[in-house]
Amino acid sequence: MKNILNIWGGGQLMAFSGVDGKTDYENGLVLRSSFKTTALDVKIPGNAEIFFSTEKPSQLYLSGDVFSMGFEDNSVRGAFLDAFHLLIDGKCEIRNEDEKIRILSKGNKTLLGTAAFFRPELLDADISEAIEKRNSWIDKILKGRKKKGAFYKAVSQTKTQVYSPEGTIKHRWTTPDRWPHRQIWLWDSVFHAIGIRHLDASLAQDAILAVSDVQCEDGLIPLCASPYGKSAVTQPPVLALGTKLVNEMKPDKNFIKELYPKLKNYLEWDMKNRDTDSDGLLEWHIAQHVNCRSGESGMDNSPRFDAALNLGATDFNSMIALECEIMAEFAEELNFTEDIAYWQGKHKELCSLMNRYFWDTKSGFYYDWNNSSRSRTDVMASSGFLPLICGAATQEQAKILAGHIKNPETFGTELPVASIAKCCGKYYQKDMWRGPVWVNINWLIAMGFRRYGMNEISRYIIEKTTGEIEKYYDINGTLFEFFDDRREIPPPELLRKGKCAPEISPTHQALSDYGWTASLYIDMRT
Repeated sequence: MKNILNIWGGGQLMAFSGVDGKTDYENGLVLRSSFKTTALDVKIPGNAEIFFSTEKPSQLYLSGDVFSMGFEDNSVRGAFLDAFHLLIDGKCEIRNEDEKIRILSKGNKTLLGTAAFFRPELLDADISEAIEKRNSWIDKILKGRKKKGAFYKAVSQTKTQVYSPEGTIKHRWTTPDRWPHRQIWLWDSVFHAIGIRHLDASLAQDAILAVSDVQCEDGLIPLCASPYGKSAVTQPPVLALGTKLVNEMKPDKNFIKELYPKLKNYLEWDMKNRDTDSDGLLEWHIAQHVNCRSGESGMDNSPRFDAALNLGATDFNSMIALECEIMAEFAEELNFTEDIAYWQGKHKELCSLMNRYFWDTKSGFYYDWNNSSRSRTDVMASSGFLPLICGAATQEQAKILAGHIKNPETFGTELPVASIAKCCGKYYQKDMWRGPVWVNINWLIAMGFRRYGMNEISRYIIEKTTGEIEKYYDINGTLFEFFDDRREIPPPELLRKGKCAPEISPTHQALSDYGWTASLYIDMRT
């Protein structure tokens, strides 16, 4: 592991992983590297600062659960012993701890832990043995691989975002980040599993099954959930896609058989509850919060939703159509003959409706459908490429869409694929879904072009995306949530929901150590 994970930057997360043992959602320690100095800040369950130096280390190894640092007059190392304890060997200073944190020191060793579960005897644990244990999963996966530093970071980060079963969640599960999101999120978890399948196929299966664990009796799979509570709305349906891709890595008919009825109930819930005008097109739930009109869509603050209207949505219908297509494949594998025709019919119907309502011949693009005015909207968004993923577009339409990727008037930005086209400048901001580039959407768009045999444009999107991830890993040591399509502003300076103010709230800055950036980077670089 020498000479990897050696970039100090603020926002890197540390926690005990469910890969290694039992985690604790409420009480497990979560640390974050400081932006201001060489220190680790405790974020959960209380507050404390582990201070090392005002200077950056001359030698560094910083994974999600182990660190070693070298300074001119000091060397220090540390490792998580379990969910509640971090053991440190070397000079450090603990500052500003509150009542939820306990500290015990002897000689050069310091034990920091959760007060409610603190075990003083762990101060005498063998730190070399702890480091070896924490590194073993990563060492096994990375053995023989020659990859860029961002890949090692992605593997380490992916490990850190895994929880063990707890409460209503019966399988190992993943979160976009251990802080501030913490919970399980529907489409995030699927994208995590798609990357994890290349590292640990059984863990990828668990990540998918965990999403089904939080399903409601009526079929709804919530946007997010903790082991002890659930959201009342849903999120983009990509669960059948994730199931298919994970199963390709580790074929298991029982895995498909267990998930099939849950997937069926969920997709039917979507079709029943998200078609308010009964025209066959699905619409995202709309909220009134100006910076999050449609958290259900995942594109929280997109100008698509500025008017707070119900829209027949390009992304929702494309994803549902793809899920139906995959469900037909599952039904055939499981010999559910009646279901095969049902899912094939749904897929065909949705593709036909998308071309009738969403496709604009003049501009050669797919737009959302305004149910009130019975017309297409004027917002040209990255979601308009997603009819490619389900095969709704004809080969000619796919060629026209490909032309937009390098068209300087629409999506031909320095970094593709912008969330909003250049010609929609009145909506543009360097704020989440109002312009910046998102890794998961790029991954889906690249997959869509591959479906049409357009591998060159698919590779172009992937190379641009992975190159940007690597560029900012090399600078900041972390993998960011979204990136500037114009390449004018680095991720830490981009707006998030109206401002860039991490000193006020972590949700007002492009999040670092972000889950699907890591997992989809692994998929794109494998």
